[in-house]
Amino acid sequence: MVAITIFGIALALGIPNYKTWVQNTQIRNAAESIQNGIQRARGEAVKCNANVAFTLGASSSWTITHVNACGILPAGDTLESRSSNEGSKSVTVAVTPAAATTITFSNLGTVVANADASAAPTQVDFDSAVVPNLRKLRVAIGLGGNARLCDPDPTLVAKDPPDPRRCY
Repeated sequence: MVAITIFGIALALGIPNYKTWVQNTQIRNAAESIQNGIQRARGEAVKCNANVAFTLGASSSWTITHVNACGILPAGDTLESRSSNEGSKSVTVAVTPAAATTITFSNLGTVVANADASAAPTQVDFDSAVVPNLRKLRVAIGLGGNARLCDPDPTLVAKDPPDPRRCY
């Protein structure tokens, strides 16, 4: 009976930590997936010597498409896509500027104007929809097309020396 009681107490103490760990893992999965998708689109643009678009969908889903024909692949052909149900269901995604969803990469791997003249996102922020006050992450997209995963926590900048995980 004592062993069952000790097991019950350990389980009661461990479940909230497990839930936090799962949510942090989902946030990291969503952020790394989008960062990897951006890098894949950029690499495909350089490889094909043509414009390639990375489009964010609902939640953390995304699609990579050819804007121009690439070899035997026609324009508009979907190269790769990811659903938000693949490991990051309860993650909220906020894009800056707010309505931006598409990043177009040129054959040099730089960000160029989208075909519909919409703005390209400059950062994508990730948070949990289930557990508040978890560690947030951000993918910052530079004009050169580079995507950097960082932590937007303002206390990381104040440290001396500054934390390398911080957002600039």
